[in-house]
Amino acid sequence: MSKLFFTSDHHFGHTNVIKFCDRPFETVEEMNEVLIQRWNEKISPEDEVYHLGDFGMTKDRDMISDIIDRLNGKIYLIVGNHEGAALNHRKRFKWVKDYFELKVQDESCKNGVQRIILFHYAMRVWRGDYRGTWHLYGHSHGNLPDLEDRLCFDIGVDCHDFYPLSYDEVKAIMQTKKWEPPFGNQL
Repeated sequence: MSKLFFTSDHHFGHTNVIKFCDRPFETVEEMNEVLIQRWNEKISPEDEVYHLGDFGMTKDRDMISDIIDRLNGKIYLIVGNHEGAALNHRKRFKWVKDYFELKVQDESCKNGVQRIILFHYAMRVWRGDYRGTWHLYGHSHGNLPDLEDRLCFDIGVDCHDFYPLSYDEVKAIMQTKKWEPPFGNQL
């Protein structure tokens, strides 16, 4: 059975992201290899991966093509602000969208479904936030403070030791939040 994974902000091929985000790599080649290795440690070929933007930033089209070929899973791409390299290979992704509302079958959730808003950018409010809908975002590279009373967080690799997170890992983080429905159980 396939699993769901979420991640963001790999910036494959982007030398300056090492300095900008204080990533622990000497070269962009080392960074690319570690990111590929950590991706494939968790994700199998049949798994589904929602990448929330800034997949790669380079003019080397062949590099991005080779990286996509080496990554396990079926990849869905939410467009970030540095997406030129990935969009040159649009057909290599299951789809490419600016925003997506995902429904995950989960019997432990109300009505058996967990809704998740996937967007590159953090939002303060989102559709269904008052009903327990989650929001995953990237872009900020861990520079936004986490809000313990909101069902959202930065899914970017800089926040998670350069690993993607599974649905179960995301759920465990959401369960640590102090979120309460604003209207009680009246909805």
